[in-house]
Amino acid sequence: MILALPKTQSVTFEELVQWKPEEKYYKLQSGVIVEMNQPSGQHEWIIIFLNKEITSESTRLDLCYGIAKTVLVKPPESQSAYLPDVLLVNPVNLANEPLWEKQATVTQAASIPLVIEVVSTN
Repeated sequence: MILALPKTQSVTFEELVQWKPEEKYYKLQSGVIVEMNQPSGQHEWIIIFLNKEITSESTRLDLCYGIAKTVLVKPPESQSAYLPDVLLVNPVNLANEPLWEKQATVTQAASIPLVIEVVSTN
């Protein structure tokens, strides 16, 4: 579902962050706000499995990474931002992230050791 703000031009990342309601998830794709569909049970089960395996391996290797649930990934110099299914975050680099504290958003590759988008049919 594409949601329209009361304006005709494209939406900036800053406008998305100020506007978005907390109870639903959105992404910004080339200046257009897109509501994320409710995933299927199978889609969620794959995410649960991946989170468990990644956490187990990270613990075994004594890595400091963590899995984020609602962090946006925004490529630098882009008006797009995505909420991936699985996002492994490197906390060591978060001090260098300009959008981390106020907008829970990462933009730098050093902060993102792994990002996974589970593809489904819904």
